[in-house]
Amino acid sequence: MANQNDSFIDEVTEDLRRDRLFGLFRRYGWIGLALILLLVGGVSYREYSQSRAASEAQGWGDAILAAEASGDPSAMLKVDADGSEGRAALAAMLAAGGWVEAGARDAAADALKGVVSQTGTESILHDLAELKLVMLNGPAMNPADRDAALTRLSRAGAPFELLALEQKAVALVEAGRTDDAITLIRQIQQKDGLSEALRRRLSEMMIALGVEPQTNDEVQAG
Repeated sequence: MANQNDSFIDEVTEDLRRDRLFGLFRRYGWIGLALILLLVGGVSYREYSQSRAASEAQGWGDAILAAEASGDPSAMLKVDADGSEGRAALAAMLAAGGWVEAGARDAAADALKGVVSQTGTESILHDLAELKLVMLNGPAMNPADRDAALTRLSRAGAPFELLALEQKAVALVEAGRTDDAITLIRQIQQKDGLSEALRRRLSEMMIALGVEPQTNDEVQAG
């Protein structure tokens, strides 16, 4: 009899728990439902935004390629950048490259100056445009301005540090400071991250300066 009573009490307790649970769900269940809807909505919006961004980027890229194929560098500047300063900067640098190939150096310089002057341009694009501008103008630049730009671009950890150092060596050669150029080239050769193309150019500069280039082992040992 006691067992039957215990069983009856357990059933009643379980029913009470179930009723209380259902009551809580009816009262507060909308909160969980709202959270689920927010979660699903957030994921869906993120996927939509990513898909839209990818589609816009592809459309912009196709438009740039079509403008480039037209043979008129200025056409790339007319492609709608959708408000993106990064895309506008890339278009200007591509147009500058087209003008350089066409021999229109002044137009190329103006395009690069436009990128450099934009305060909102991403730092890596700004530095790339400034480096290209220094390389384009070369000896025609004011020596102090050229040195200041290359010093900034060759700071430790800068994205184009090694290329800027190479240009500093070029500037030293052009200024007749051969010994300083050789010293700098050897310092560059000892740095990590040199591409094979840069390594080859540095060796060629050393040969042009009448110095026997070091082997890779000698460079690493130096």
